[in-house]
Amino acid sequence: MIEAAEISKSFGDIKAVDHISLTIREGNVFGLVGTNGAGKSTFMRMMAGVLCPDRGTILVDGIPVYESEEAKRKLFYISDDQFFLLNSTPKDMGCFYKTVYPEFDENKYLDCLEKFSMDAKRKIATFSKGMKKQLSILLGICAGTKYLLCDETFDGLDPVMRQGIKSLFVREMGDRGLTPVIASHNLRELEDICDHVGLLHKGGVLLSKDLLEMKCNIFKVQCVFNDSIMEYEAVTKLDVLKHERRGSLVTLTIRGDQEEIMHRIQSANPVFSEILPLSLEEIFISETEVVGYDIKKLIF
Repeated sequence: MIEAAEISKSFGDIKAVDHISLTIREGNVFGLVGTNGAGKSTFMRMMAGVLCPDRGTILVDGIPVYESEEAKRKLFYISDDQFFLLNSTPKDMGCFYKTVYPEFDENKYLDCLEKFSMDAKRKIATFSKGMKKQLSILLGICAGTKYLLCDETFDGLDPVMRQGIKSLFVREMGDRGLTPVIASHNLRELEDICDHVGLLHKGGVLLSKDLLEMKCNIFKVQCVFNDSIMEYEAVTKLDVLKHERRGSLVTLTIRGDQEEIMHRIQSANPVFSEILPLSLEEIFISETEVVGYDIKKLIF
């Protein structure tokens, strides 16, 4: 388990991370999402022990991660900016990481390179961005660590390779209990793989919930009412995050229990009503709009 308690980090006058507390359970895919500048990458680097928090502690299986060799052996960190040894090949990088991670599985690594059609002896400098990201993920999976920290994991990968990497994650989770932690802007990619999501905004945590629980607690309701009085009576006691109207069609984003929401809507005898689940992207927009990050202000 990875535990972050009251983590803060500043760079001069810029507060990148502000009192973040999160718990990442073993055997789950944890998705870290957030607005631009929310502090995702900074937080990932602190989890990896690359940066030292100004305040707070990060424990990996009960061990403070910064400057701890024992804790760092449990982690493999894939940054958004790829780094490889000068003039190295995939085979060279495998040999290098084998000296760093005792559990590095060389046979599995060579097999993965073959299955993903990557030449083990080709210079990595000639690889595309997507190929470099793919290689980093394969190295991370074969390192045999308990936790895999991925910053923008799927960025630059084509759809086929994305599915291939996801399949590897699922296999490793089943075989040895791998726990991937994925920071990404691509919410649709996270939606079909993550078990738990942490939402960051302006350096802090807006929410940290199981994805299923999150989807069962916020809904989009489309309805048509007979008049504005009935509409007001229906929504006044509901936790409405967003209220939009197009002609006679009212669209509401509501937080709460599904049965209670529909009971309240139906009590106003609407002409028409239906309830729809929200995607992770829609939940993200709704939650950030509540704290003032309004998408409408970005549309010119």
